[in-house]
Formats: sequence, C-alpha cells, structure tokens
Amino acid sequence: MAVIEARGLGKSFERGIFALRAVNFSLSRGQILGILGPNGAGKTTLIHLLLGLIVPTEGEILVFGERLAPKTRGKILRRMNFASNYVSLPLSLTLRENLMVYAHMYEVPSPGSKCAEALRMFELYHLKDKQTKTLSSGQMMRLCLSKALINDPEILLLDEPTAGLDPEIARKTRQLLVKLSRQKGLSVVYTSHNLWEMQEVSDRVLFLRGGEVLLEGPGREVLGQYEAASLEELFFKIIEGKSAGPSRRGDKK
Repeated sequence: MAVIEARGLGKSFERGIFALRAVNFSLSRGQILGILGPNGAGKTTLIHLLLGLIVPTEGEILVFGERLAPKTRGKILRRMNFASNYVSLPLSLTLRENLMVYAHMYEVPSPGSKCAEALRMFELYHLKDKQTKTLSSGQMMRLCLSKALINDPEILLLDEPTAGLDPEIARKTRQLLVKLSRQKGLSVVYTSHNLWEMQEVSDRVLFLRGGEVLLEGPGREVLGQYEAASLEELFFKIIEGKSAGPSRRGDKK
C-alpha cells in the first residue's frame, strides 16, 4: 500500500486559475520522491497540500490509506514531519528549548535524550543553550532538520532542505536521508533546485510545470525515455522546449 497517494489533485487560489491541476502520483514506504520544476511550477503548493495547510480545490490525498481531511489531519501529521528553508523557529528560545517544545508536542519518549541526539546529528549540540536568533541561515536550516526528525516520522516533507548548508553538511544530510529510507523505511518528499543532489538521492522524480505533471517515475527510467544523461540536462530540454516528449526510438515510422 502506498503511504501517500494523490488522485486528480488540484488547487485554485483564484477562480479559474489553478496553481496545481490533475496531479497524480503515489509514494511507497522507504521511497524518496524528488519534486522538480521551475519557479512557480507548484512545488511548494504541493508540499502545503500534503501537510493539510491548504485544502484541495479538486481531487484528494490519501496518507497511510486514509483521506487527508480536517478530521483526520491531526492523527496523520503525528506520523509525519516537515522542514523548509523558508520557515524558522521561535528566535527567543534556545536550540534545546525549541526541540523540547516539539518533542512534547509529539509525545516523544525520553525527550531530553532525543533532543540531544537530534542536535548531535546535525552538529549543533555545542550550541544547545544559545538563543536561536544567534544562528546563521545554514544553522537555522540544520535546526529545522533536527526538529523534523524529532518524532522519528514515517513520512518527511522537505522544501529546499539543503539550501544554505555548507557542502559537507549538505552531503551528510543527503547520506542521512538515504540511510533512514533504506534502514527505517522513511518515505521522503522533497523539493530542490539542486538537480545533481536530486538525482543522487531520489528513487522517483516528479516534474511540474505550470501546475501540471509533465513526467513522473523512477529517475533512470525517466532519463532513458527522454535520452538525457542527467536531470539537469532533462530540466533544460523541457524548459527550453527541446523535448516534445519521451523518445520513441523503437517506434516504426
């Protein structure tokens, strides 16, 4: 059974103008789905729909086999978590205090130990008693990632998770996500403008343009269909209109 399934998903913020339309995809346990597309394609809107922050105009989302709706959202979100480069945590609290708040919200066993573990995971433990307002943008993103793993989620939604991180921490974050997906069955949905990174970690990719899905599937399969050597090449082929669709090399003329 898919842990996430989107069926005919659409979102309109103005009458007749859709930010997303007819989006269909599914994600299995332990898979990493990378969402790519140009600015304004609908990537963040899709993440917000999956979090239940906004309600679909059409279609539905199933999470753990249950329809995501106001009545079920709380129960479902207890098994998920989220981090974004565009969201910060309360600045007046220390790093440890911020994580303790979320640990108690999720009723995490041994919250003190879990918070310490999460801070060490992203090399922030030495700053645990510093106020969050003293952090750099990269450190803030690492704190948000620490928060996102505090409840050992089954599904992790990430919006530009490595933006602002130095190369070494970004590499360790990618390795951690792959490790958790393989060893603990963590399912991940994330957006990134770093196409090399997305190709490295994603099991599947979903390409959005103008709010519609242009392609979706395993990365290698998608690259083969479009005769592209990399996601970066595929991205520019589509954006620049150099590819009308998958290759039909085997078709008869």
